[in-house]
Amino acid sequence: MILYHGSTVEVPHPDPARARKNLDFGQGFYLTSHRSQAERWAKRKAMLEDASAVVNEYEFAERALENFAVLRFDESDADWVKFVCDCRRGGNAYQKYDVIIGCVANDKVYEAVNMYFRGYWDIDTTLKALKYYDKNDQYCFVSQAAVDALLSFRRAYETGR
Repeated sequence: MILYHGSTVEVPHPDPARARKNLDFGQGFYLTSHRSQAERWAKRKAMLEDASAVVNEYEFAERALENFAVLRFDESDADWVKFVCDCRRGGNAYQKYDVIIGCVANDKVYEAVNMYFRGYWDIDTTLKALKYYDKNDQYCFVSQAAVDALLSFRRAYETGR
């Protein structure tokens, strides 16, 4: 399986420890199986940094996941919402895992989660809103061991701004 990472630079050797904290699944190296999503991430970052938009491709050894602690959210359910909110608040529950897989809180999804996060909506209202939004995936590699064993850099390419 191919995974993509949007950036402004080529990333042949990902380092999860260099990533920002307080993201959807905590600190880690984030990828997606959707090339177009990675291109959007790269373009957004490039605009902010006045840099080139670069997409990195990796071969993902999915079969070897069984050797790691994996948390998988198959749906954007209450557990997913609560986990994302905890990570965004600086919680460290994500540190129990090597890889976390689930939906990404894109702009529309983020707004629904943010309404819950700020206490404006309860969990039922949030989950009802989430049913109507298209969701892409994200893979968060928390541990360096998982990165080293499961990802093989293939190439990087620039995408237009």
